[in-house]
Amino acid sequence: METTRAGGRIRAFRKLKGYTQQGFAEQMHMSVSVVGEIERGTRSAEDDFIKRASSLLDISVEELLGEDH
Repeated sequence: METTRAGGRIRAFRKLKGYTQQGFAEQMHMSVSVVGEIERGTRSAEDDFIKRASSLLDISVEELLGEDH
């Protein structure tokens, strides 16, 4: 999956679930700058980040990434 598309989906679900970027970063135990880079597509999301984000957002990894299975 393209990094920019994944980041955009992460941003969209974060906002849909009512998290600010700051609040989301705090819950993920990471810096706001890293979350911003992932959402903008300038940094790839590691598998661990994807798993933790999907858990925090209460959605599946597939739904978060938009993968069809």
